[in-house]
Amino acid sequence: MTKKENSTTLSKVNKARLRWACRRGMLELDVLFTPFVDEAYDSLSNQDQFTFERLLTCQDPELFAWFMGHETCKDEELNAMVQHILKRVKV
Repeated sequence: MTKKENSTTLSKVNKARLRWACRRGMLELDVLFTPFVDEAYDSLSNQDQFTFERLLTCQDPELFAWFMGHETCKDEELNAMVQHILKRVKV
């Protein structure tokens, strides 16, 4: 297997892992995260990809409150990612 083929395989595995992590207990979050991974994740910088993956480790009630505007995430990087995803949805 060439280096490029290995990289492609790792990328596919990572995307599958992310899609699985996007399956939440709330449909409202599923419809935000899954299309984002499929359509926008690859175009993010490495730092933003890491931030998105960190966002997926948060609890559903927190995520719901942030995305519905009930609360603001105190972590600046995570809040910026929330805003980025919301802007993308509203376009």
